[in-house]
Amino acid sequence: MNQFRSLQPCTFLNPVPAVLVSCCGKEEGAKPNMLTIAWAGTVNSDPPMVSISVQKKRYSHDMIKESGEFVVNLVDEERCKAMDYCGVRSGRDGDKFAATGLHAMPAEGMTYAPAVAECPAYLACKVRQVLELGSHDMFIGEVVSVQVREDLFDADGSLHLERSGLVCYTHGVYQKAADVLGFFGYSVARPEVLAKRMQTYRKEGEQ
Repeated sequence: MNQFRSLQPCTFLNPVPAVLVSCCGKEEGAKPNMLTIAWAGTVNSDPPMVSISVQKKRYSHDMIKESGEFVVNLVDEERCKAMDYCGVRSGRDGDKFAATGLHAMPAEGMTYAPAVAECPAYLACKVRQVLELGSHDMFIGEVVSVQVREDLFDADGSLHLERSGLVCYTHGVYQKAADVLGFFGYSVARPEVLAKRMQTYRKEGEQ
């Protein structure tokens, strides 16, 4: 039998997404900002909705609340260091886009919030509800558009997001997303279906 040790109640859910959230204020000449979020998740499928939890003291909090928009940018290994920087530096003290070498680009369906051009995919969201929870406010956003980098699609249109090298956050450290172990329903798939489907996930040169 495995032995376990008790911890104090805490936010121990692991791993969690590691994403860059981009936003911008409504005032004329407002500069866009990015913040690192690990507390993000899917909350509804129809309509598609996601949540992000942001402390009130964060520079981006009021931008999101006032504009009613935010963009969740998925982050790959190459952008991991930039994402970390956006989590430990405040937009009050400087331009994070300039500091990280990332670039803001228009996000489909957004009036104010941009997307991050270098990220492999983004979800553009309109705020539908704000829940005051204590240390954080949860912004529930309806996903109004999704954009994915073209090279992640095969010629037949199938999406291979596993090729993007996404990262996750596990107890204070960033990690590569694991290699493909299976797909939804693989535990009951016929052997020939399993073999054919898993072959599409093999890296180039693997047998």
